[in-house]
Amino acid sequence: MEKYTGNIVDIFNENIFFGTVTVVNGKIYSVEKTEDKIAPGEPYIMPGFTDAHVHIESSLLIPSEFARLAVRHGTVATISDPHEIANVCGMPGVEFMIDNGKSVPFKFHFGAPSCVPATIFETAGASLNSKDVDSLLQKPEIYYLSEMMNFPGVLNNDPEVMEKIASAKKYNKPVDGHAPGLRGEEAKNYINAGISTDHECFTEEEALDKLKHGMKILIREGSAAKNFEALAGLINVYYKEIMFCSDDKHPDSLLAGHINSLCARAVAKNIPLFKILTVACINPVLHYNMNVGLLRLADPADFIIVEDLKDFKVLKTFIDGINVSSDGDSYIKSTYAEPINYFNCEHISTHDLDVNYDGKNINVIGALDGQLITENLSVQPKHENGKIIADLKNDILKIVVINRYTKSPVAKAFIKNFGLKKGALASSVAHDSHNIVAVGVSDEAIAKAVNLVIDHKGGLAATGDRDIVLPLPVAGLMSNEDGFKIADLYTQLDNFVKEDLGSTLTAPFMTLSFMALLVIPHLKLSDKGLFNGDNFTFVN
Repeated sequence: MEKYTGNIVDIFNENIFFGTVTVVNGKIYSVEKTEDKIAPGEPYIMPGFTDAHVHIESSLLIPSEFARLAVRHGTVATISDPHEIANVCGMPGVEFMIDNGKSVPFKFHFGAPSCVPATIFETAGASLNSKDVDSLLQKPEIYYLSEMMNFPGVLNNDPEVMEKIASAKKYNKPVDGHAPGLRGEEAKNYINAGISTDHECFTEEEALDKLKHGMKILIREGSAAKNFEALAGLINVYYKEIMFCSDDKHPDSLLAGHINSLCARAVAKNIPLFKILTVACINPVLHYNMNVGLLRLADPADFIIVEDLKDFKVLKTFIDGINVSSDGDSYIKSTYAEPINYFNCEHISTHDLDVNYDGKNINVIGALDGQLITENLSVQPKHENGKIIADLKNDILKIVVINRYTKSPVAKAFIKNFGLKKGALASSVAHDSHNIVAVGVSDEAIAKAVNLVIDHKGGLAATGDRDIVLPLPVAGLMSNEDGFKIADLYTQLDNFVKEDLGSTLTAPFMTLSFMALLVIPHLKLSDKGLFNGDNFTFVN
C-alpha cells in the first residue's frame, strides 16, 4: 500500500481538493478528501497525459526508448499508429512494435494500419490487405483501425477499403481518419462511413465543418506540422470532442516536452483548466477504450504529480502504481532490441541525378515551414550545359527519391524554401513508403549524402565541410540505442544543417521526410516521379 498526499484534481467533477490517494497492487484503492479546498504550496495529483495519435517511429526511437523520454513529461499512454514500420516490414514490423512496447512499464495502444502502402503511386516494402487488417484487429493489443488516408477510396466505396472499416466495426474498435482539406458533403460522407477522428485540420473552419458532422478533432503539434495556434480556440466550446496529439515528433522535441507543453500553452490562452485537462487526459481514454486509469476507484494507478496547474512541471509519473519518473529522471531502463529491416539498395552516382533542360518552366515543390502541405509552383529553372541545376539565389534545390527496396531509376524534381547554401541532407525516413529522400545544392553533395544512408542501411545524413550520420538500423526508421543519446545526436545533426548548411526550416529533416507523402497536397515526389496530390496524378 502506498499513499500520496496533495491537491487532487478531479477532472470529471471539475473539482480540486486536498487529500490522499491510496494505491494497492497497482490500482487506485481510495481517494480521500482531507479539506474541501486547495492547500497552497502543495503539489497536484492528476491523471496522466495521453498522446491521442503518434507514430512512434518518427521519434527515431523504438517504443521502449520513446517511453523513457515521454514519462518525464507526465505521458502515461499513447495511441500509436505503426504504419511507418508496416510500410517497410509488413506484419513483422507491427509485431516488433507490440513486443518491444511490452518490455517497459508504459501503455502503448497500437492500431491496425489501414493504408499499407499508402498509395499505388510509390514503392513500399510490404502491403497489408483487408484479411491482414482483420487478423490484427482481433488482437487485444490492437485498439483501433489506424488513419484511413485513402479518403477517395472511402468516398468511392472501394471494396478493400470498406472491408477494413467493416472489420473495425465488427470488433467494436474506432476508425481514425486522415482527410486534409475535405469539406462539405464529401466530409459528411467520409464521416458517415464510420470515420471517427481527424488530425489533419489546418484551419478552424475546416475543423468546425467536420465537428458538426460528429467527427472528433485532434489538435496536432508535432515537429513539422503545427496546428495548435490555429485550432486551440475550439477547446472553449468543443472540449468534449477534441484531443491533443503530436503525430510526428523528433527526439529533440520529445526531450523538451510533450502533451504537458500543450496544456501550459492552452492555460496561457486563458482556456478553462478543466476543459484543457478533459482534452489532454480524459477524451482519448474514453474514445479508444484504453487500458489507462483516470484517478477513479479501482482504476489502474496511472497518475502524475505536478508542481502547479500553469506550467505543468512534472514531479513524478506513475504507471500501474510504479514510479517511472521523478524530477526529470526516467526510471525506465534501456533494453536491447534486435533490429528488423528491409534494405536493398546500391550506391548512386552523380550521373543518376541529371535533369535535362527542354526550355520550359518546371514544376517546383514549395515547402512550407510548420506544414505538411506544399505549394505547386511554376518556375523558370537555372541551367548549364543542357542540364537543370540548383538555383541558390532563388532557393530552388534539387530533390530526389531513391527506391530502397529494388534497383530503379532515381526520381528527380526541384524544391523551394529549404534555404541550404551548401551540402545536402538525406533520409531513409520518407513518409509513408520510406524510400530515400534527399535535397542538396549539387549532385555531388546529394550523391554523397544518399550513399552515407545506404552504407548504414538507413539513417539520417548531412554533408558539407564534414559529414554527420545518425544510423537507424531498425527498419531504416529507428535507432535501438539509448534515447537520450539519440536525442543529443539528432540535435547536433539538426544544428549542423541549420548553422553550417544554412537551412531556414524549423525542422529540416522532418520537413524533408514529408516531401514524399503523396496523400497530402499539393505537390510531392515519390520514387516513381513528381505527383499532384490534388488529382492523384503524376506530373512532368
